[in-house]
Amino acid sequence: MIKATPDKIRNVAIIAHIDHGKTTLLDGLLKQSAVFNDHQAVPERVMDSYDQERERGITIFAKHCSIQFGDYKINIIDTPGHADFSGEVERVLDMVNSVLLLVDAREGPMPQTRYVLSQALKRGLKPLVIINKIDRPHADPDRVLSETFDLFVELSANDEQLNFPYIYASGLSGYACKNLEDPKENLAPLLQLIVDEIQAPSGSLDKPFLMQVATAPYDEYLGRGACGRILNGTVKKGTAVTHINAAGEQKTLRLTRIKGYFGIQQVDMDEAGAGDIVNLYGIQDVLIGDTVCDPEHIVVLPALRVEEPTISINFMVNSGPFAGQDGKHVTMNKIRDRLMKEKKANITLRIEELPGVLDSVCVSGRGELHLAVLIEAMRREGYEFCISKPKVITKTLNGVQCEAMEKAYIEVPEEYSGAVIDSLAKRKGEMQSFDTNEHKITRMEFLIPTRGLMGFRHDFLTMTRGDGILTNIFEDFVPWKGEIPKRKNGVMISMNQGRVTPYASFSLQERGVLFVNPNEATYEGMIVGEHSRDNDIPVNITREKALTNMRAAGKDENIILTPPVKMTLEQAIDYIEDDELVEVTPNNFRFRKIYLKENDRKRAERDS
Repeated sequence: MIKATPDKIRNVAIIAHIDHGKTTLLDGLLKQSAVFNDHQAVPERVMDSYDQERERGITIFAKHCSIQFGDYKINIIDTPGHADFSGEVERVLDMVNSVLLLVDAREGPMPQTRYVLSQALKRGLKPLVIINKIDRPHADPDRVLSETFDLFVELSANDEQLNFPYIYASGLSGYACKNLEDPKENLAPLLQLIVDEIQAPSGSLDKPFLMQVATAPYDEYLGRGACGRILNGTVKKGTAVTHINAAGEQKTLRLTRIKGYFGIQQVDMDEAGAGDIVNLYGIQDVLIGDTVCDPEHIVVLPALRVEEPTISINFMVNSGPFAGQDGKHVTMNKIRDRLMKEKKANITLRIEELPGVLDSVCVSGRGELHLAVLIEAMRREGYEFCISKPKVITKTLNGVQCEAMEKAYIEVPEEYSGAVIDSLAKRKGEMQSFDTNEHKITRMEFLIPTRGLMGFRHDFLTMTRGDGILTNIFEDFVPWKGEIPKRKNGVMISMNQGRVTPYASFSLQERGVLFVNPNEATYEGMIVGEHSRDNDIPVNITREKALTNMRAAGKDENIILTPPVKMTLEQAIDYIEDDELVEVTPNNFRFRKIYLKENDRKRAERDS
């Protein structure tokens, strides 16, 4: 790997709304830059190395790669496009000198585009705009470029930022062009534009070593790393450096490894210099924002600001009748150890033990999807546990209790807009804009408390028949908005243990929507469906048809059952109420009522 001087380095991050093609464009850049061997099998979306990223089709963690273009080294950071992982974006923007803002040539700027662009502009970065997917049907690059400029104006960009360079591209087809009429051959014009328009990192090789930690990757063998851009000087493997944490405490340690990037691979380096992005190992207990410097020239850099979590859930031991049937790790000690390990590797989550509570750990994040990624990872590792309903994190500002407010962007067919507006108004939503285009698609913006969005997605999909799009981004903390209506439907609760029977399911499906299949195991207190009314009811879903001398089991008419509703993990977290839990195991997740009243049990027994 060529060691580059600061003037030959370019550090950029790719930011965009979800599914606008960041990772696909990076695939094309890496393949055309000859960082892979001739016979190496290269999968699609090579940067999405995490299994959940491939399955969900989204980027979850920010990742680094490096491309050699002539004698220039271009460090590129692929960032998530989903609002729940915006903490990953915020951390890496301090390592780069510019951002590549990717915008779909058909859809134009979308909600997450607005958020990540505002973060870049606040830091004084001058973005380079890429109008991607110009070969897509109905693409309108000129309109999208105009909309992007309007967005820059709306976000109060300065004159230099408004004069942004731009280029047209197709990441899937692997070409870029400065003008739409230019030859469409490869992505070299994009790399050339990066070299020409993006500033080289500031810093001098002659000054004492200085770096601020922007991310803290965790390696099973090397421990926690300190990843960041070297601001000044050079550093060698085995040399002593001073680590200064947020409290100002200083420790002098010796570096065990220095790792840089070649393509997507981390490679060992004997020496690294100003401007380069590297991982330093050998610094224990390092955190985001900490300073690493020359022991003889102590400098304390101002702390990095990362947005705080907005919701929290409790991880608890599974105490249900089926506990231990699926999972390998079922005790609270095992669950706590795994969460503490996650705390070391994932700084965007806040993980803390509750004082005086031995059977629960509180985990806070940006949203249901943010938390669901951790839950799914633990589930696949053989852990078994229960999770509570998410709770909004509140703050006291100037003596006033405040809660998180979200900006919700909604796109629905015109005929459903009335129902959506009515539902959001009841949840303390305040409409900010309303527009219906020539295709009778209505776009709306709401300011709504985070509490108001909890449980709303389930209703939203129902009322729009799956045709609606809902995106939300954290806006600010505002004074508490008062009571918000809870889930309007009650649930059906199994009153005994056994197997679900088709006979019982057939009679119960008239009273609501079932969550379980015939022959599925149930237990007392397990939620087996949603009631069509607003109250909870205990049901006997294991009941068999009574046989008599007059009728035999084989003589019954065919039973036609409606397929049960199977929610995703995020939907399940969103769905439950305060007195309900989600039981998560490697093979299943179930809903459970925390208690079942004795009077309800007796009434159900009489009814059955």
